[in-house]
Amino acid sequence: AYGLYLAGRVALAGGVGEEGATLLARAQALTPEQPTVTEQAFIAALMSGDMGVAGRTAPTDAAAAPLFVETGKLVRAVQAFSNGDARGAYAQLKQPIGQPHIGVVLLLKPWVAGAAGDWRAALAEPPAGLDPVSSAFARANRALLLEMRGRTAEAETEFKALSEQPGAGALFKVPYGEFLERRGRRAEARAVYEAAIAGGQNDVPTHQALRRVRDGGAAPAAPTLKTGAALALTTAAAQASVARSNEVAVVYLRLALNLDRDPEVLYRLGQTLSRAGLTGPAQQVLNQITPRDSLLYAAARLQLGLAAEAAKDNETALARLREAAAAAPDDAVIARVLASQLLNMKRFDETLAVLDSPLLNTGEQDPDVRFMRGAAYEAKGRIEDAEAELWAALQAEPNSASVQNYLGYLWVDKGLRVAQGAELIARAHASQPDDGNIQDSLGWAQYRQGQYDTAVETLEAAVAKLPANPEINDHLGDAYWRVGRKREAGFQWRRVLTLDPDAEQRAAVERKLAEGLTEAPAAGAQP
Repeated sequence: AYGLYLAGRVALAGGVGEEGATLLARAQALTPEQPTVTEQAFIAALMSGDMGVAGRTAPTDAAAAPLFVETGKLVRAVQAFSNGDARGAYAQLKQPIGQPHIGVVLLLKPWVAGAAGDWRAALAEPPAGLDPVSSAFARANRALLLEMRGRTAEAETEFKALSEQPGAGALFKVPYGEFLERRGRRAEARAVYEAAIAGGQNDVPTHQALRRVRDGGAAPAAPTLKTGAALALTTAAAQASVARSNEVAVVYLRLALNLDRDPEVLYRLGQTLSRAGLTGPAQQVLNQITPRDSLLYAAARLQLGLAAEAAKDNETALARLREAAAAAPDDAVIARVLASQLLNMKRFDETLAVLDSPLLNTGEQDPDVRFMRGAAYEAKGRIEDAEAELWAALQAEPNSASVQNYLGYLWVDKGLRVAQGAELIARAHASQPDDGNIQDSLGWAQYRQGQYDTAVETLEAAVAKLPANPEINDHLGDAYWRVGRKREAGFQWRRVLTLDPDAEQRAAVERKLAEGLTEAPAAGAQP
């Protein structure tokens, strides 16, 4: 049993959730008297989505942690409902289930009550005293149940009122639009979706809904009692995520998928696992989303690409981002992320090809598009073109520290407008004094103006913030040399060679180690 327990823990640590859950469940079956094994098996089953095992291993002992006991009650009720025992599930939900699950029971119980035949309870008004958000979700729940029972006028009144609420109304525009679609009122539904997007609601479900109604697709089916229960669990998961209870949200989403294998819920689960720090399981879930729904697939590939980029796996990140762009060729956000990845990988011609595509190269193009184009031009030696793009980006965002720093550094480093560039960098540093890269630019501007003693102090502080940055260490070495601290200059340059510099930088540093620096250039001269 102990070997099974250890193997299960190792599998979980390695991101193999299903295997870990199975091994821990076997260990629990052999040692049911061990509370630690029971709790670990229960948690593993919940996180991996094996609700059958979770139901069997849920702690019931009074000595167990209350969180696990209450979660076990919820899991067993949902499992009973999933297995077709609505009456048994309803009986369990009518028994007290404590925190943190009071809210989810409020949303879930009406659907199970309807399935068990208790329509009076299913259609009852939400209880008084709820907070505004919980009350709104409970009312939306009831509106769907009213529609199911043919009481469409009451349902529409509720949907419309919810969608028009200040702030929270955005959450209910898609459900209201879907209701209108089912009533054959497609033009009204389209207006609802377009208004939602115009108001800043740019999530995948809203865009999916607009595309469906615009392309003449079939209206979405009204939820069944089982899919409605899954929707209730998904709603509760969203509330838990807002409260930063991501592990609780994972449980609710796993339970929802046990009732309805909805790809959108799968996507939300992947996002929630990622927020909970469970990167491996998140990637496993997101990889299950197929191209059948191109927008959802694109969103999943985007998330996988961003995760790979964060892990410094640039080739995988690029592959996933290309897949996302192919699935959603009209998505400007994905195109910008793809361009950024290409720029980071120094694939400048490809970067420019994306940035110059009709999707991004528009009359009112975003400042970050101009910023990336300027950076690509600068890397290719097209300095005048780079200046023009970066200047345009600065005019659009005059307080952007990133643009101030990049354009200022370009002017200083190329000896073009050193004083003006130094002023831009100083403004950037004033707004972001903790940014080591900007502090490096400030020190280099001081160096290029012949202010070597000041540059040493500034660059030492920059190295302290980013000790593994080869360029900053190189700059500090140059500054040390100019103030006569040649031994320390050599130390900094040798350090650069240990920090994975690119080939050009390595050659320049090796030359300095062999020959030192030539006479100091005149302030502001081209280096």
